[in-house]
Amino acid sequence: MAQSDKPLLIKRYASRRLYNTETSDYVTLEDISRFIRDGREVQIIDLKSGDDLTRQYLLQIIAEHESRGENVLPIGVLNDLVRTYTTQATSVVPQFLQASFEMLRDGQSKVMENMGAMNPMAKMPGFEAMQAQQEAFIKAMSSAFGTAASGTTGPEREDTSATKSGQKAEPESDEDLDAIKKQLAELQSKLSKLDK
Repeated sequence: MAQSDKPLLIKRYASRRLYNTETSDYVTLEDISRFIRDGREVQIIDLKSGDDLTRQYLLQIIAEHESRGENVLPIGVLNDLVRTYTTQATSVVPQFLQASFEMLRDGQSKVMENMGAMNPMAKMPGFEAMQAQQEAFIKAMSSAFGTAASGTTGPEREDTSATKSGQKAEPESDEDLDAIKKQLAELQSKLSKLDK
């Protein structure tokens, strides 16, 4: 996943349709959500006024996921966020939230690095393939965490602010989870044999 230094520019037309300037096609909120999950920064600009609408659309994406039952934000956190808009804490909360998410991302990266660096098995043949499977497992589990934790994916909703571009993000299936569980069991079996 190659990340570009500058954000992907999305222009919103007067018709409220969203236009991807890199691929010259219209996109939906689900497409924008997928770009972000893939590691791209996105900037959404109103074509007529030049106003930056990124925050508004990102909040709309979060609201869509929360309304489908993909609850990541507990009620207590939502209440605290609402309270910060009416208190002096508004200056501290954005930096705190940003630092917290940076620590989470860094922690995930360090776990992946330490799996190979501190493990004496790293020099064994086939270890890189096993590590790649572990990385895929962790990535799949972290991206599906909200859906798996709630136990429900909720109904698919169509985005009315833009026309479908024909690209649709595929939901995690039971088959994918079964394959991940099978890989994990194989890895655990290999590790237990190596310990003996």
